[in-house]
Amino acid sequence: MAFGSFDSKSSTHTMSEINMVPLIDVMLVLLVIFIITAPLLTHSIRIDIPQATAQPVEQEPRVVDLAIDADGVMYWNDQRMEPEDVAQQMMVEGRMDPQPDVRIRADQDTRYSVLAQVMADARKAGLKRLGFVTRPGQADASGAPSLPEVPPAQQ
Repeated sequence: MAFGSFDSKSSTHTMSEINMVPLIDVMLVLLVIFIITAPLLTHSIRIDIPQATAQPVEQEPRVVDLAIDADGVMYWNDQRMEPEDVAQQMMVEGRMDPQPDVRIRADQDTRYSVLAQVMADARKAGLKRLGFVTRPGQADASGAPSLPEVPPAQQ
């Protein structure tokens, strides 16, 4: 931005100097503000805080394995149980502190209604840590996962 002068002799060309006075005024105002506020930022109060010497208690999370086969038969930690007994056992585990991790292993051919009932029972019991155990598979050319072959001895 060019400013002209008020002289009548130099009216043919423009003056290309920046007026520094407003910039210096702004810088001085900011300097005064920082000088005033800087001591306030470092003001602190000495407080003697108590020191804790206790070590945190490390607990191994308990794991409950709930297996459901294709016929809907349930196994609570490898012990066969009826669905009513599983719901009652979930109520007992839901009252414990800390709650165990419930891991559901369901057969691929298990009916969805059986799984939905198990999840509803876990919710009623107040269980917060519920998970599903799956077996990793290989992806085929289309990107869809394919299930690995299981030897008959493991079924």
